[in-house]
Amino acid sequence: MNRNFTIGLLLAGAAMTTMTPVARAQTAAPAAAPAAAPAAAPAADSAADENSPIVVTAQRRSENTLAVPVTVSVLGSDSLKDYQSAGADTLLSLSGRVPGLYVESTTGRIFPRFYIRGLGNIDFYLGASQPVSIIQDDVIGEHVVLKSNPAFDIAQVEVLKGPQGSLFGRNTTAGIVKFDTVQPSATWRGQGSFSFGRFNSVNADAGVGGPLNSSGTLSFRLSGLYQHRDNWISNVYTGPSDDGTVPGRNVMGGFTERDGRLQILAKPSDTVTLRLSGHVRDYDGTASIFYRGSIQQGTRAVPDSFDRRIVSYDEANNNPQAYKTHGVSLKADVDLGFGTLTSITAWEHASGFSRGDTDGGAAADFGGTAPNICAFGCGQSQGRLRGLDQWSQEVRLASPDQGRFKWQFGGIYFDARDRTEFAQRSFFLTSNVLGTNPNPNNFVVLRNANTSWAVFGQASYDLTQKLVLTAGARVTNDIRSTQLLQNPNFTKLTVPATAPTSSYACGAAVDCRLSDTQPSWDASLLYKISPEASVYARYARGFRGPTIQGRSAVFASAYSTAKSEKNTSYEIGFKAAPLGDRFNFSVAGFYYTVDSIQLNGNDSNGNGVLFNGDRGKGYGIEAELSAKPVRNLQLNAGLSILHTEINAPNVYAQVGAARGVLSETVLNPTVRVGSSVFALVDGNPFPNAPDYNLNLSARYDFPLGGESKLFVASDFNLQGRTNFVLYRTVEYQADGNYELGGKIGYAFGRYELAAFARNLTNRKNLIGVIDTSNYRAGIYNDPRIIGVMLTGSFR
Repeated sequence: MNRNFTIGLLLAGAAMTTMTPVARAQTAAPAAAPAAAPAAAPAADSAADENSPIVVTAQRRSENTLAVPVTVSVLGSDSLKDYQSAGADTLLSLSGRVPGLYVESTTGRIFPRFYIRGLGNIDFYLGASQPVSIIQDDVIGEHVVLKSNPAFDIAQVEVLKGPQGSLFGRNTTAGIVKFDTVQPSATWRGQGSFSFGRFNSVNADAGVGGPLNSSGTLSFRLSGLYQHRDNWISNVYTGPSDDGTVPGRNVMGGFTERDGRLQILAKPSDTVTLRLSGHVRDYDGTASIFYRGSIQQGTRAVPDSFDRRIVSYDEANNNPQAYKTHGVSLKADVDLGFGTLTSITAWEHASGFSRGDTDGGAAADFGGTAPNICAFGCGQSQGRLRGLDQWSQEVRLASPDQGRFKWQFGGIYFDARDRTEFAQRSFFLTSNVLGTNPNPNNFVVLRNANTSWAVFGQASYDLTQKLVLTAGARVTNDIRSTQLLQNPNFTKLTVPATAPTSSYACGAAVDCRLSDTQPSWDASLLYKISPEASVYARYARGFRGPTIQGRSAVFASAYSTAKSEKNTSYEIGFKAAPLGDRFNFSVAGFYYTVDSIQLNGNDSNGNGVLFNGDRGKGYGIEAELSAKPVRNLQLNAGLSILHTEINAPNVYAQVGAARGVLSETVLNPTVRVGSSVFALVDGNPFPNAPDYNLNLSARYDFPLGGESKLFVASDFNLQGRTNFVLYRTVEYQADGNYELGGKIGYAFGRYELAAFARNLTNRKNLIGVIDTSNYRAGIYNDPRIIGVMLTGSFR
């Protein structure tokens, strides 16, 4: 693995020591722009010029979004600061803020799950793959824990929709969320945001950078994030506990997030740019809180009596969670005259644990005949990532941005390995008093590995001054393996008698390995109606590699598996910016099919089970508007309308039932196998795929003279019907979830002081469920947070 890092260093060193005579001559001459400048992040710490275009790097070049034949939504740093002002998770807070993007978690702040245009993965296994890739400063975070690395000191977020396999590889069948941080600069620049609110919620996001020498060829950027919230949820359980859980007032719900990043940018010559970046994360907090009984049978309405500040947990030690991550990357750009050679070498490491009372309440809540007796089932779970190491090495060569013909090609190697421990306490007894005769813990230790290599290329050609053809392709090999290293209670794994063979490709083996090699491609046409408007059509195909669900070994069950899924997408779109940033509008329509769609359900143990459906499909429309209709007024709106459908006439998913007794109102045909109940999923929508989403924001300034002004701002998000599981029920869905935020304040120059509110109406939104046994446990959004906020920047 070390050789990957060495490759990047050698490339950078070679660039500095083997410059051509032309390059050496340029070094001695006054500084001049190279023929093909490396793609740069958006400008730092400053408001854009009134008529400046929106610049994106969706095609790994800095381009006006009007010239990009891809649906791209962009979020700026100011919007992010508003959404995160109450200490909200920097990634989960993005949900619904652009059309087609949905983000949720049932495992707290260390396991966000992303969905674009309805396509995602509800699997909560630490080794799960997702069809949405997260990229921060050109480095992919493939493992679910690495996807949770907070976004701070951000210049811009780009959400690329539809398959992006040609340039970004496998597991991008739904799209990409791409974070560009503020980069080092040759002049002194800085920004900061500090907020304080209810529950002692703190959010501090800051960055400062500038030159390290007089010539400006060496510069830095130091960035940091601190978030905190006091515990605010009380555990009112009063019975015995077998694992040391200590109930009390305000014992969970809090968190502390500490993150830092240092970037060094060096320009040893006019043709060479090196960026070295290192980051660290130290997080401890609370795993997701499940509220048992908050979902009432026969209705999806949240009970009026439900209180987010109270739980009754008899185990899991009040849901502790803690993770540490760190990593380093080196990006080298070398201008060769005819093109730019880029190398990106990266290493990431993570470790930590999460523990949760997954039944969402005390044992007596199951309907036992005496206190703390399990009539049906109760349990807790713990996942520990003993150590994850991810290495990646990418090299690509790209033509200059000018000219009718532009091209790029390259290759990437990826290697990720981890040791993961799972523990599950599960009771399936008619009587069992906790603390007196508890079942033993089941511990398993797994080694997961994922290696991949790919070669890719893309080219675009201006057929005329207005018509551009773009096409790209990639071939990827993806290998996943899971090995059982340790277990105390069994000597072999067992394939469930009722399971389809296709879901257990490795049978009862404790060592499982899956491999696949697949092509990805895209082709598009873009027509420039005018310098301010364009239309485009795009056809793309991507794939998500094979997947192994290893967590089932905790119950001595065989690993469930799913083969690769392939997504074919068609879309057309229109973009216009006739008045610069005073008016921007875009609309896109899309249709896609997913062959062998990877699906995930739960068994009676709460364990994830993988399988492939025949096909899934989705279609819809998305639109965005940004306008300044009058002086001092800014309006933004986004809308997505979506239909998704699982086509799997012979696929059934296990539903939440205890000893054959349903705890929810199932709307699909069901069959019984022993005490288990299965529902037909054919025709159902994808899980966590809202059928519509509306986001609005507005700000109005009241000038006071000079650079001073008062302002009022608000944002609103509304989410349509959303199914949380594979099968359809009355209870496990939401329809009409909304949140309102706002702030009012005083601005002076580049600084603002404001009072803010998040979830202003204190809305109780159901955002996740656990559908095993008879828990009917839900996860809900944060309560109302009111506070004060100070932001500013300098340059």
